[in-house]
Amino acid sequence: MDFQLKYAVEILEQTPGTLRALIGGLSDPWILTNEGPDTWSPYDVVGHLIHGEETDWIARIKIILEHGESRTFTPFDRFAFFQKSKGKTLGELLETFDKLRKENLRALDELKLEPRHYDLKGTHPALGTVTLGQLIATWAVHDLSHIDQIVRTMAKQYHDAVGPWKAYLSILNK
Repeated sequence: MDFQLKYAVEILEQTPGTLRALIGGLSDPWILTNEGPDTWSPYDVVGHLIHGEETDWIARIKIILEHGESRTFTPFDRFAFFQKSKGKTLGELLETFDKLRKENLRALDELKLEPRHYDLKGTHPALGTVTLGQLIATWAVHDLSHIDQIVRTMAKQYHDAVGPWKAYLSILNK
C-alpha cells in the first residue's frame, strides 16, 4: 500500500483504544513481565509510546515543515520514559497516552497536510534524509510494532504452559 495520510491516521487513532482493550485491567504478571534482559514489558511500552507523543512525532513533522533538511531532528531518547513512568499505574499511563495521542492528531490535522507535503525532506540524526510521508508512515508502523511486541511478550508468559501446542503457536517461536 502506498502512503496515504488517512490510512496512517486510522491506525494512530485506534492504538490507544487497542491498548486499553488489550492490557487495561490485567494483572501485574501480564503487564510487568518482559522477555528477558534489555526487553520491555507491556507497561514499559506504554511509557515509551507516551514519551514519543511528547517529544518525537509532531516535533519532527514541524522541523521538516519549517526547516527541511537544514535542521537535524533532536535525537530520541528511547529510554527516558523509565524515570517518567515510575510510580504510575498502567491505567494512568493509558489515560495519558490517549490524551496525548488525541492532542497530536488534532495538531496533525491542523497542519492541513496535502500529498505535495509528503516528499518534503528532513534529516534524521542516524538515518540521514527522510521524507515527511516516511515519518508519518513510521509513526503508524511504530504503533503496530509495539502492539506486536506486547502481544508476543504476553504470549510468552505461557510458553511452557501450552505444552505440545507450542508447535502450532508461531508467536511462541519468534
